[in-house]
Amino acid sequence: MDYMRNYLTEYRDELQRTFTGTSGTPPEWVPRLAEGNDAGYYLPGSAVWAVHGHVATIIAGIRVLLMQALHPGALAGVYEHSGFQKDPLGRLANTIRWIFTVTYGSKDAAEAATLRVRKIHEHVRGTYVDGTGARRDYAANDPELLRWVHVTYADSFITANRIWGQAIPGGPDAYVREWAVAGQLMGVQDPPVTYAQVRDELERWYSSGVLRADERLAETVSFIRTPPLSPLLRPGYRILFAAAVASLEPKYRAILGIGPARLGPIPLPVITAARAVLGMVRLALGSHGPSELAARRRLQRLGYAQV
Repeated sequence: MDYMRNYLTEYRDELQRTFTGTSGTPPEWVPRLAEGNDAGYYLPGSAVWAVHGHVATIIAGIRVLLMQALHPGALAGVYEHSGFQKDPLGRLANTIRWIFTVTYGSKDAAEAATLRVRKIHEHVRGTYVDGTGARRDYAANDPELLRWVHVTYADSFITANRIWGQAIPGGPDAYVREWAVAGQLMGVQDPPVTYAQVRDELERWYSSGVLRADERLAETVSFIRTPPLSPLLRPGYRILFAAAVASLEPKYRAILGIGPARLGPIPLPVITAARAVLGMVRLALGSHGPSELAARRRLQRLGYAQV
């Protein structure tokens, strides 16, 4: 019993360090989510809280990294300007901070966090070659690239939630409609508000020929497959990565150059195995994360019922 308790404690600490850069206690920005004088953009019972509060978001995060890398403009911005190779966990922690601040924070906190991201994006510029061979300029705040990031995010989080998550209040359309507010904060113009629109936009991008496979994409996929994680987390991550790959449509896997996990000709049951890994993560971290709990304290202070 003591061994299992100690193992779970060490496992929890490594998970927290990976996601936030700290362990034992939440990072300094999490308690501040209890501050503010408004309810924020999302409330308990919303589609966004239901999706983002589930551990299936871990697989969604892996999946969205793979999907976003398919666009050579988005990939160029990450590859040339971010520290994803030198400090991938730092970049992950910053991304999680933005998502959770927008999800659980006050409107002022969400807007301030978004402004920080957009200011960083102002310096992310360059050129890339698309799948048709045309050279194009890119900027991280370009509405086209922001839209690609937003749409692939929505699709990945809905897909992962459908396979490993829970029922979404109002269904996938409610999630897309609610998360469109986050897209607008980031500068996405007229973001999709139904899941059918998300799927239509992805199909248009695929049919446009812009998406591209090259050495840079192969290197990025290899890095996402084997990031520098703690040895304690690597076995579970391999399963979650394989599950994320299995959740992709075959046409996207073909561009990425990866296929479903197999033992010879036999497909491995990664969907089921991923459920077991996510169950372990939930056991280690608990059913309600510190960001959600901080938001609930703010809502209680403001007098909102049913929090």
